Amino acid sequence: MKTYGGRAVADSERAEHTTGGVYSVPGQSFERDSRYITTRVTRGGESGYAVESGRYRLIAARACPWANRTLIVRRLLGLEDVIPAGMPGPTHDADSWTFDLDEGGVDPVLKIHRLKDAYLKRDPDYPLGITVPALVDTRDGAVVTNDFAQMTLDFSTEWVEHHREGAPDLYPEHLREEMDPLMRYIYTEINNGVYRCGFAGSQSAYDEAYARLFDALDTISDRLETRRFLMGDTITEADVRLFTTLVRFDAVYHGHFKTNRSKLSEMPVLWAYARDLFQTPGFGDTIDFQQIKSHYYEVHTDINPSGIVPAGPDNSGWLSEHGREALGGRPFGEGTPPGPVAPGEEVRPEGRADA
Repeated sequence: MKTYGGRAVADSERAEHTTGGVYSVPGQSFERDSRYITTRVTRGGESGYAVESGRYRLIAARACPWANRTLIVRRLLGLEDVIPAGMPGPTHDADSWTFDLDEGGVDPVLKIHRLKDAYLKRDPDYPLGITVPALVDTRDGAVVTNDFAQMTLDFSTEWVEHHREGAPDLYPEHLREEMDPLMRYIYTEINNGVYRCGFAGSQSAYDEAYARLFDALDTISDRLETRRFLMGDTITEADVRLFTTLVRFDAVYHGHFKTNRSKLSEMPVLWAYARDLFQTPGFGDTIDFQQIKSHYYEVHTDINPSGIVPAGPDNSGWLSEHGREALGGRPFGEGTPPGPVAPGEEVRPEGRADA
């Protein structure tokens, strides 16, 4: 029996957990498998993994909202050269994410085709989902952690000595008492709320999930009416976490997950807020709409058996004026925007909003 995320996992439990770390039981509400490898990379290296430039490889698929968070935070903080990234293709099978976009289908650094191989390096009997993002130690090719929520907080707090000059403080200490419960609310009600709708196992479960999701979106919309960002005048980790769900809303969740009370583009405050972030360096330049659609519509065959990927929607609206400057504030506070996207990490032309 192994222990992950503070809970013992018996061999008999393995079949419940998919590559994406989620599962749904017919007739029941959706649940997310929230057990992760919780080892941390810290300045002091207490767990055996110390902060070290170039030692770790971030494996983060653009299609995945949880992985997208790490790509945004890494870019905002200027950690691209310090924590190099590998990006699997947008689809995966029941076994593993794979490096379909790389030459020969092999990650050029880890020399593996399946991300699963890095998990098995950590534990030959690894029982849980093969998820992204994953931080891999290039010394032995083994996964260090896939705890996405802690990973980005550690990028902000443990990797400070490697931040670029002018990097924003995404997790300000004086705001954490208010931020932490807000981020938990965003996770349970919105980030996970769309999945609760999409994978509901019954009509009643869906109806409850739908009501919870839109109640939360309305609550957050009210909060953002008078403040430019969730915590006030500057961007924080809370905005990153909300953004990755909002940017997928019309392209995927509205139709695929049946979250169709309103499109994001029909919710004025949230739509303007999301466009403000999208047009901020570090956010929209990590988004590949084509990969996002390919992932959800091709992988979730239980929801979309045909595997047909819709041609729409028109994403050019993401580049339209948002007017949020009228609320004041500065996205990076006393800091500065990140520089150009790192070579080789540019979003493919067919995935951009102006495609």
